[in-house]
This record gives sequence, structure tokens and C-alpha cells, in this order.
Amino acid sequence: MISLGVNIDHVATVRQARRTTEPDPVRAAVPAELGGADQITVHLREDRRHIQDRDLDLLRATVTTRLNLEMGLSDEIIDIALRVKPDQVTLVPEKREEVTTEGGLDAAAEGDRLTDVVARFHEAQIEVSLFIDPDRVQVETAQAVAADAVELHTGSYANASGVEAVREEIYRLHLAAILGRNARLHVAAGHGLTYTNVRPVVSLLEIRELNIGHSIISRAVFVGLERAVREMKELLKR
Repeated sequence: MISLGVNIDHVATVRQARRTTEPDPVRAAVPAELGGADQITVHLREDRRHIQDRDLDLLRATVTTRLNLEMGLSDEIIDIALRVKPDQVTLVPEKREEVTTEGGLDAAAEGDRLTDVVARFHEAQIEVSLFIDPDRVQVETAQAVAADAVELHTGSYANASGVEAVREEIYRLHLAAILGRNARLHVAAGHGLTYTNVRPVVSLLEIRELNIGHSIISRAVFVGLERAVREMKELLKR
């Protein structure tokens, strides 16, 4: 079975819509783990549009599986990550005008910066993953900067329309996953995955982890978070 990271950012999004105290994303981590989440994923953005610093501190103290912090390359967020010490950081591109992350990090263009940042996190014994498009150059760069893992951006696959387009995107993901495995990187994938489109990605044996948020939180509105996670876990069985 593939490991499942549950992204709980959208719980915080609902809270921040009213600038109140509920729903609390810290509390959401508990039923997610009870439902079988292998990892809790959150994105601390520079604009703090959902997850807040307080959330991250409390999650670090209470998560019983693994805590994966998605983050941009700003010095402020890097310093926070080094203080909080999540089990893993996933480095992502970040633009304030986007609704959600629109594509993978251009690791090739950030090579020197990434080499330095990865080394700092490794010195603090924090694993590093790069959220990248399924592209040979990006995978090779991840290996070159000594990242521990890559998370392949599945947005193009999720948005593909038609049998041939879907097949082409799955092929791209599979090729990148093979390259990642051959580079001895832990290979994950995520973005736009749902209960209806996740199975073809599950079939790619080189992918060992999926990070899913919006679809699980949306399902949880109707059935509860623990059940929503359990249902997704069932779909990850090979």
C-alpha cells in the first residue's frame, strides 16, 4: 500500500474565512491519523492565508505519525522550519496571487540556492523533498542538490481530458517516478488527486507516497474526516 499524507490546509481555510477559532486544523490531525494517515501535511505560506504559526507549533507537539511542512524558499519560513523541526520539509513554488500551488518548483533554476538550503535542513536532521513537475531535468536536479525525495506534481494529470491525454500524463509520471527511483530518491506524488482519479497513479509501483488534501476534506464534510481518510486508504491498496 502507498503511504498517505493528508493535507489539512483546507480546514484552516474555513477557519480563516471568518478569522475565528474553528474549525481547528490541529484537532483535524487526530481523526486523520485515526483514519490511517501516515503523515500530516501543512503548507505555511508567507501570507498566512490558512495555516498559522501557532498551528505548526501545536502540530509538531501533537502529531504522532510524521509532520510534513510544505514551504517556499523565503528566509523567514526557512528559519521557522529549522526552529519547529518537522520530520520533512517539501519545498514548493509560491506566488501570492495563486489560489493553490500551480506547478512544480523549477529546481534547475534554483540549483545553487537549493544546495545551500538542503544542506541546512540536513544539518538539522530534517528530510527534504522537492515538489517538481514530472520532468527528467527536475528529477536529476533533485538528486544533484542531495534532496531525499521528490513529490511529482500531478496537476496536469488531474486536469487532463480524454483517454489519450490521460494516458500521456500517466506515462510522464511513470517515467519521472522510474528516474526518481533509479536516483535513489523517495518518490511521492500529489495535487488534484481525488477518489475518482487516484487509482491510475496508485498503479505506478515506483510511487511510494501520495499527499492529498482538498478531496479528502471535501468528502469529510459529509462523512467525517476519519471515514474520509479510511476510504482513501482503501483506494491506495495495490
